[in-house]
Amino acid sequence: MVRPPLEEHTEPRTTASTLNWLRAGVLGANDGIISTAGLVIGVAAATTDRTAIITAGLAGLAAGAMSMAVGEYVSVSTQRDSERALLDLERHELAQMPEEELAELAGIYRAKGLSPELAQQVAVELTEHDALGAHAEAELGIDPQELTNPWHAAWASFIAFTLGALLPLVAIAAVSSQWRVPVTAASVLLALVLTGWISATLGHSPRARAVWRNVLGGFTAMAVTYAIGALVGTQL
Repeated sequence: MVRPPLEEHTEPRTTASTLNWLRAGVLGANDGIISTAGLVIGVAAATTDRTAIITAGLAGLAAGAMSMAVGEYVSVSTQRDSERALLDLERHELAQMPEEELAELAGIYRAKGLSPELAQQVAVELTEHDALGAHAEAELGIDPQELTNPWHAAWASFIAFTLGALLPLVAIAAVSSQWRVPVTAASVLLALVLTGWISATLGHSPRARAVWRNVLGGFTAMAVTYAIGALVGTQL
Protein backbone atom coordinates (compact mmCIF):
# COMPACT_ATOMS: atom_id res chain seq x y z
CA MET A 1 0.00 0.00 0.00
CA VAL A 2 2.92 2.32 0.61
CA ARG A 3 5.05 1.55 -2.45
CA PRO A 4 2.77 3.18 -5.06
CA PRO A 5 3.22 6.66 -3.54
CA LEU A 6 6.98 6.16 -3.86
CA GLU A 7 6.60 5.29 -7.52
CA GLU A 8 4.21 8.17 -8.07
CA HIS A 9 6.78 10.61 -6.70
CA THR A 10 9.63 9.24 -8.78
CA GLU A 11 8.33 10.37 -12.16
CA PRO A 12 7.51 13.98 -11.21
CA ARG A 13 10.91 14.39 -9.54
CA THR A 14 12.67 12.99 -12.63
CA THR A 15 10.59 15.16 -14.95
CA ALA A 16 11.24 18.29 -12.89
CA SER A 17 14.97 17.54 -12.86
CA THR A 18 14.99 17.10 -16.64
CA LEU A 19 13.10 20.35 -17.18
CA ASN A 20 15.52 22.18 -14.90
CA TRP A 21 18.44 20.89 -16.97
CA LEU A 22 16.71 21.95 -20.19
CA ARG A 23 15.98 25.41 -18.84
CA ALA A 24 19.59 25.74 -17.68
CA GLY A 25 20.78 24.72 -21.15
CA VAL A 26 18.53 27.27 -22.85
CA LEU A 27 19.66 30.01 -20.47
CA GLY A 28 23.31 29.08 -21.03
CA ALA A 29 22.84 29.27 -24.79
CA ASN A 30 21.02 32.57 -24.37
CA ASP A 31 23.94 33.95 -22.37
CA GLY A 32 26.36 32.82 -25.08
CA ILE A 33 24.28 34.47 -27.80
CA ILE A 34 23.94 37.83 -26.07
CA SER A 35 27.45 38.20 -24.65
CA THR A 36 29.21 37.13 -27.85
CA ALA A 37 26.90 39.19 -30.05
CA GLY A 38 27.56 42.27 -27.94
CA LEU A 39 31.31 41.66 -28.13
CA VAL A 40 31.62 41.11 -31.88
CA ILE A 41 29.20 43.92 -32.76
CA GLY A 42 31.13 46.29 -30.51
CA VAL A 43 34.40 45.36 -32.20
CA ALA A 44 32.77 45.55 -35.65
CA ALA A 45 31.67 49.10 -34.85
CA ALA A 46 35.27 50.03 -34.13
CA THR A 47 37.00 48.22 -37.02
CA THR A 48 36.29 46.41 -40.28
CA ASP A 49 39.22 44.03 -39.77
CA ARG A 50 37.66 40.56 -40.02
CA THR A 51 40.58 38.94 -38.19
CA ALA A 52 40.25 41.28 -35.22
CA ILE A 53 36.51 40.68 -35.01
CA ILE A 54 36.80 36.88 -35.20
CA THR A 55 39.70 36.84 -32.72
CA ALA A 56 37.72 38.90 -30.23
CA GLY A 57 34.69 36.66 -30.72
CA LEU A 58 36.66 33.46 -30.21
CA ALA A 59 38.32 34.90 -27.12
CA GLY A 60 34.94 35.91 -25.73
CA LEU A 61 33.50 32.49 -26.52
CA ALA A 62 36.35 30.67 -24.76
CA ALA A 63 36.35 32.99 -21.74
CA GLY A 64 32.58 32.92 -21.39
CA ALA A 65 32.27 29.15 -21.76
CA MET A 66 35.03 28.53 -19.21
CA SER A 67 33.52 31.06 -16.82
CA MET A 68 30.12 29.39 -17.08
CA ALA A 69 31.61 25.92 -16.59
CA VAL A 70 33.74 26.89 -13.60
CA GLY A 71 30.91 28.86 -11.98
CA GLU A 72 28.47 25.98 -12.42
CA TYR A 73 31.00 23.45 -11.11
CA VAL A 74 31.68 25.51 -7.98
CA SER A 75 27.98 26.20 -7.38
CA VAL A 76 26.85 22.59 -7.81
CA SER A 77 29.82 21.27 -5.80
CA THR A 78 28.86 23.55 -2.92
CA GLN A 79 25.24 22.39 -3.12
CA ARG A 80 26.33 18.75 -3.28
CA ASP A 81 28.61 19.17 -0.25
CA SER A 82 25.72 20.70 1.70
CA GLU A 83 23.40 17.86 0.70
CA ARG A 84 25.96 15.25 1.71
CA ALA A 85 26.43 16.95 5.08
CA LEU A 86 22.68 16.92 5.66
CA LEU A 87 22.49 13.25 4.67
CA ASP A 88 25.33 12.39 7.04
CA LEU A 89 23.49 14.16 9.85
CA GLU A 90 20.32 12.28 8.98
CA ARG A 91 22.19 8.95 9.04
CA HIS A 92 23.56 9.81 12.47
CA GLU A 93 20.12 10.71 13.81
CA LEU A 94 18.58 7.53 12.38
CA ALA A 95 21.28 5.46 14.08
CA GLN A 96 21.13 7.27 17.43
CA MET A 97 17.45 8.25 17.67
CA PRO A 98 15.40 5.86 15.52
CA GLU A 99 12.18 6.24 17.53
CA GLU A 100 12.33 10.03 17.51
CA GLU A 101 13.01 10.02 13.77
CA LEU A 102 10.09 7.67 13.16
CA ALA A 103 7.80 9.95 15.15
CA GLU A 104 9.08 12.94 13.20
CA LEU A 105 8.39 11.24 9.86
CA ALA A 106 4.87 10.28 10.97
CA GLY A 107 4.32 13.87 12.04
CA ILE A 108 5.27 15.09 8.58
CA TYR A 109 2.67 12.87 6.97
CA ARG A 110 0.05 13.91 9.52
CA ALA A 111 0.76 17.52 8.60
CA LYS A 112 0.14 16.60 4.96
CA GLY A 113 -3.36 15.42 5.82
CA LEU A 114 -3.06 11.72 6.63
CA SER A 115 -4.85 10.33 9.64
CA PRO A 116 -2.59 9.55 12.63
CA GLU A 117 -2.97 5.80 12.10
CA LEU A 118 -2.21 5.93 8.38
CA ALA A 119 0.65 8.39 8.89
CA GLN A 120 2.22 6.01 11.39
CA GLN A 121 1.79 3.05 9.06
CA VAL A 122 3.31 4.94 6.13
CA ALA A 123 6.24 6.08 8.25
CA VAL A 124 6.92 2.55 9.52
CA GLU A 125 6.75 0.92 6.09
CA LEU A 126 8.84 3.61 4.39
CA THR A 127 11.43 3.38 7.14
CA GLU A 128 11.60 -0.39 6.77
CA HIS A 129 11.98 -0.05 3.02
CA ASP A 130 14.58 2.76 2.95
CA ALA A 131 14.92 4.80 6.12
CA LEU A 132 17.45 7.32 4.80
CA GLY A 133 15.64 7.82 1.51
CA ALA A 134 12.29 8.30 3.22
CA HIS A 135 13.57 10.82 5.75
CA ALA A 136 15.75 12.66 3.23
CA GLU A 137 12.87 13.13 0.82
CA ALA A 138 10.26 14.08 3.43
CA GLU A 139 12.44 16.29 5.63
CA LEU A 140 15.09 17.65 3.25
CA GLY A 141 13.64 17.28 -0.23
CA ILE A 142 16.75 15.33 -1.27
CA ASP A 143 17.01 12.05 -3.16
CA PRO A 144 20.24 10.38 -1.93
CA GLN A 145 20.47 8.45 -5.21
CA GLU A 146 20.21 11.50 -7.46
CA LEU A 147 22.65 14.11 -6.17
CA THR A 148 23.66 16.48 -8.94
CA ASN A 149 27.04 15.76 -10.53
CA PRO A 150 29.09 19.01 -10.72
CA TRP A 151 31.03 17.74 -13.75
CA HIS A 152 27.82 17.10 -15.64
CA ALA A 153 26.60 20.59 -14.78
CA ALA A 154 29.92 22.15 -15.82
CA TRP A 155 30.01 20.39 -19.18
CA ALA A 156 26.35 21.18 -19.85
CA SER A 157 26.96 24.89 -19.21
CA PHE A 158 30.14 24.87 -21.30
CA ILE A 159 28.44 23.23 -24.29
CA ALA A 160 25.27 25.35 -24.06
CA PHE A 161 27.23 28.61 -23.92
CA THR A 162 29.49 27.53 -26.80
CA LEU A 163 26.58 26.59 -29.06
CA GLY A 164 24.87 29.89 -28.35
CA ALA A 165 28.05 31.91 -28.91
CA LEU A 166 28.73 30.28 -32.27
CA LEU A 167 25.64 31.87 -33.83
CA PRO A 168 26.71 35.55 -33.75
CA LEU A 169 30.33 34.57 -34.41
CA VAL A 170 29.46 32.68 -37.59
CA ALA A 171 26.97 35.32 -38.67
CA ILE A 172 29.42 38.21 -38.40
CA ALA A 173 32.23 36.27 -40.08
CA ALA A 174 30.14 35.04 -43.02
CA VAL A 175 29.07 38.34 -44.60
CA SER A 176 30.75 41.42 -46.02
CA SER A 177 31.66 44.37 -43.80
CA GLN A 178 28.68 46.57 -44.69
CA TRP A 179 26.20 43.81 -43.77
CA ARG A 180 27.97 42.40 -40.71
CA VAL A 181 26.14 44.33 -38.03
CA PRO A 182 22.58 44.19 -39.43
CA VAL A 183 22.81 40.49 -40.38
CA THR A 184 24.30 39.55 -37.00
CA ALA A 185 21.75 41.63 -35.10
CA ALA A 186 18.86 40.13 -37.04
CA SER A 187 20.05 36.55 -36.57
CA VAL A 188 20.63 37.16 -32.85
CA LEU A 189 17.19 38.68 -32.33
CA LEU A 190 15.55 35.73 -34.11
CA ALA A 191 17.53 33.32 -31.94
CA LEU A 192 16.46 35.23 -28.82
CA VAL A 193 12.83 34.93 -29.87
CA LEU A 194 13.34 31.16 -30.05
CA THR A 195 15.18 30.82 -26.73
CA GLY A 196 12.66 33.08 -24.99
CA TRP A 197 9.78 31.00 -26.34
CA ILE A 198 11.45 27.71 -25.33
CA SER A 199 12.32 28.88 -21.81
CA ALA A 200 8.77 30.17 -21.27
CA THR A 201 7.29 26.93 -22.58
CA LEU A 202 9.47 24.82 -20.28
CA GLY A 203 8.63 27.05 -17.32
CA HIS A 204 4.90 27.23 -18.14
CA SER A 205 5.04 31.04 -18.11
CA PRO A 206 3.59 33.60 -20.57
CA ARG A 207 5.51 33.25 -23.85
CA ALA A 208 4.98 36.75 -25.25
CA ARG A 209 6.35 38.41 -22.13
CA ALA A 210 9.40 36.13 -22.04
CA VAL A 211 10.14 36.66 -25.74
CA TRP A 212 9.77 40.43 -25.48
CA ARG A 213 11.99 40.58 -22.40
CA ASN A 214 14.62 38.42 -24.08
CA VAL A 215 14.65 40.41 -27.31
CA LEU A 216 14.69 43.78 -25.53
CA GLY A 217 17.62 42.71 -23.34
CA GLY A 218 19.60 41.40 -26.30
CA PHE A 219 18.88 44.49 -28.41
CA THR A 220 19.93 46.79 -25.57
CA ALA A 221 23.19 44.88 -25.06
CA MET A 222 24.05 45.05 -28.76
CA ALA A 223 23.10 48.74 -29.01
CA VAL A 224 25.26 49.69 -26.02
CA THR A 225 28.32 47.75 -27.18
CA TYR A 226 27.91 49.08 -30.73
CA ALA A 227 27.82 52.64 -29.44
CA ILE A 228 30.91 52.05 -27.32
CA GLY A 229 32.74 50.43 -30.24
CA ALA A 230 31.82 53.26 -32.59
CA LEU A 231 32.96 55.84 -30.05
CA VAL A 232 36.27 54.09 -29.41
CA GLY A 233 36.80 53.57 -33.15
CA THR A 234 36.53 57.28 -33.87
CA GLN A 235 38.90 58.18 -31.06
CA LEU A 236 41.72 55.73 -31.95
